[in-house]
Amino acid sequence: MRPMAKLDTTPDDSPARKSAAKASSDPDSPSLNLTNHFLIAMPSMLDPVFGGTVVYLCEHNANGALGVVINKPTDMTMQLLFDRIDLTLEINPELGFDDPIGERPVMFGGPVQVERGFVLHTPGKSYSSTLKVTEQVAMTTSKDVLEEVAQGSGPQRILVSLGCSGWSAGQLESEIVHNGWLTVAADPAIIFDLPIAERFAAAVNLLGISPYMLTAESGRA
Repeated sequence: MRPMAKLDTTPDDSPARKSAAKASSDPDSPSLNLTNHFLIAMPSMLDPVFGGTVVYLCEHNANGALGVVINKPTDMTMQLLFDRIDLTLEINPELGFDDPIGERPVMFGGPVQVERGFVLHTPGKSYSSTLKVTEQVAMTTSKDVLEEVAQGSGPQRILVSLGCSGWSAGQLESEIVHNGWLTVAADPAIIFDLPIAERFAAAVNLLGISPYMLTAESGRA
């Protein structure tokens, strides 16, 4: 069994300890719902898939959980993705993207269904396969959202990934109890607006702590 992690010198009333207490007080309780939360990998997670990641949870219930890694880019750009699925990227300056959308990296969303696209975006039009998570975030797995993005009429705030992250019933709760993850309510600005390299630290900061306060020592938070 790999060593577990803990927070170093974190006060008992800190947001980090409150987060851990909320998740670990009763991991089997049906009231535990981390939908629209970030999972922040603890330093002890040396798994090459999830080490150093932030996962946005789109769904969490008694049957399990589903999310998307938001800070692990692939070598594929949006332009290359559009080329592979036979879409022509239209240039529409009225969309007001801060960066050329074709140059944005496609993210690695997780090891499940890696051949399939998962798009986080601001809600608006309902597509063929869309899960509305909150008033600010939806997830679409159908191609029609990318068709509209390519045409310049899709949502302005998007994150496109290949693959997703999934947990069976009780699996995520067990990982949280064993200090694999910190949890915190998500901020959509971290998903859509921040540079990729800044997302991990920004997610940790939501807990009121610095990433430097995390250690890889064994123990429980």
